[in-house]
Amino acid sequence: MTPRGVRIAGAIAALEGALGLVMAVVLVVREAAGHHEAAISGYGTAAWFAIMGSGVAAAGWALLTGRRWGRGIAVFANLVLLGVAWYVFSSGQLRYAVAVAAAAITVLGLLFSPSALHWLTQSRDSAANSDRCGPDTR
Repeated sequence: MTPRGVRIAGAIAALEGALGLVMAVVLVVREAAGHHEAAISGYGTAAWFAIMGSGVAAAGWALLTGRRWGRGIAVFANLVLLGVAWYVFSSGQLRYAVAVAAAAITVLGLLFSPSALHWLTQSRDSAANSDRCGPDTR
């Protein structure tokens, strides 16, 4: 059974991914409306947000449904978000920085909690047991 903390972390990661996808849509709409940046491509940045947002949303969904492969992606994404929070803080946007950092720290704390680590290692130990007969159900 998937621990409650892992499911909560999955929900937060899925929300982070969904926000990335929303950002991709916003960037496409802005670019299509004629707002062009000199230093960046709106469509290229939108594609980046769509790819990353999809991956993080999929990782969140995986954690919500008890699949362990989503943990690594969620951990990596939230470590990156800590750097984003620092950048936002250094840009003078304290409220946004605190919100991003709080979400990232919450997800990391939940994914490194004792119950989450036990859940992660428990299945690996049982799956590696050669005494089990029958098909591999991983």
